[in-house]
Amino acid sequence: MKSPITRFLIRWLVSSLGLWIAAGIFTDSIDYEGRVGVIITAGFILAIINVFIRPIVVILSLPAILFSLGLFMIVVNGFMVFLASVLYDPLHISNFWVAILAGMVIGLVNYLVSAILEERK
Repeated sequence: MKSPITRFLIRWLVSSLGLWIAAGIFTDSIDYEGRVGVIITAGFILAIINVFIRPIVVILSLPAILFSLGLFMIVVNGFMVFLASVLYDPLHISNFWVAILAGMVIGLVNYLVSAILEERK
């Protein structure tokens, strides 16, 4: 069993990597001033948001999640990315739809990293 600190560091790494990939895909809509430090800091903020705020938002939006058979989680993930953009000015995401797409990219990266780590066990 991994310690909570190790899990948080992995979440931070995955968030930063996903943001970097999303910024590469959506170059016109996601601006990080071309600095890797902005991506790393934004990944940290996103990881903190996912630890503390995301569970509350998921519980509050549980009826919508159940009604949509889980598809509303895409909106929740996009909201978390957009919130990180609002809280950290050097990361600029042009609109909420781009944040939803970036959340999907981060989710895909998270899935791939988790699959690789699980395969090593």
